[in-house]
Amino acid sequence: MDIKNRKIIKNRIYKIEASVLAALLIACVLNISSFSAGCKSIRSKMLRMHVIANSDSNADQELKLKVRDAVLAEGKEIFDGSVTAEDAKQKILPETERLRKAALEVIENEGFSYDVKITVDNEFFNTRTYEGSVTLPAGYYTAVKVIIGEGKGHNWWCVMFPPMCLPAATKECELSDVLDESETEIVEGGNKYKFKFKIVEIYEKIAEKLK
Repeated sequence: MDIKNRKIIKNRIYKIEASVLAALLIACVLNISSFSAGCKSIRSKMLRMHVIANSDSNADQELKLKVRDAVLAEGKEIFDGSVTAEDAKQKILPETERLRKAALEVIENEGFSYDVKITVDNEFFNTRTYEGSVTLPAGYYTAVKVIIGEGKGHNWWCVMFPPMCLPAATKECELSDVLDESETEIVEGGNKYKFKFKIVEIYEKIAEKLK
C-alpha cells in the first residue's frame, strides 16, 4: 500500500472516530439536559422545612429540636402533609407570627434570649440525601425556614410535601403520587445518579452566582 492510500485510510479513520466522539458528546449533553429538566420539575413539586440552630454548640443544637417540635405542634393543622409547595405561601405565611411566638416561648423557657425568624420563600439548597434513600437535587425549593438567633448552626430538615417526616401528617401521600415515574427514579436512584447530581449541582451553583 503506497503512502497516499495510507493517508486516505487514516483520514477516514480519524473522521469516523471524530464522528463517534461527537455523537457520544451530543448523547451525553442530551442525557444531562433531560436529567436536569427532571430535577427542575422535582424541585417545583416539593415543600421543604429547615430549622437552623443559632450555633453548633450542644445547647443550641438541642434547642433547635425543641423549637422544631414547638413549631410543628403549634402549626399541626398546616403541617399535616396537606399544604403543597404551590400553596405554601398562601397558607403558611399568615400563620408565621403565632408559630414564631411558640418558638420564642420555648427559647425563653430554656433560658435563652434568641430571636426567631420564620419565612416561606424560594431558597437555594445543595444536593441532600434523606435517610439514605431519597436524594434531592441542588437548586431552588419552596421552603419553610425557622432561623434561630444568628442561624449559624447545622440545620434540621425534612420534606413537608409529600410528607416524608411529619409525625402529624394525616394525608397519605407517597412520592409516586407527586412525582412521575422518571422523577421518582431520579430521587430514589441513589449512587446510580451520583455523577449527574454533581453536574446539576455545579450548574445550579454557577447559575446562582451569576444571579
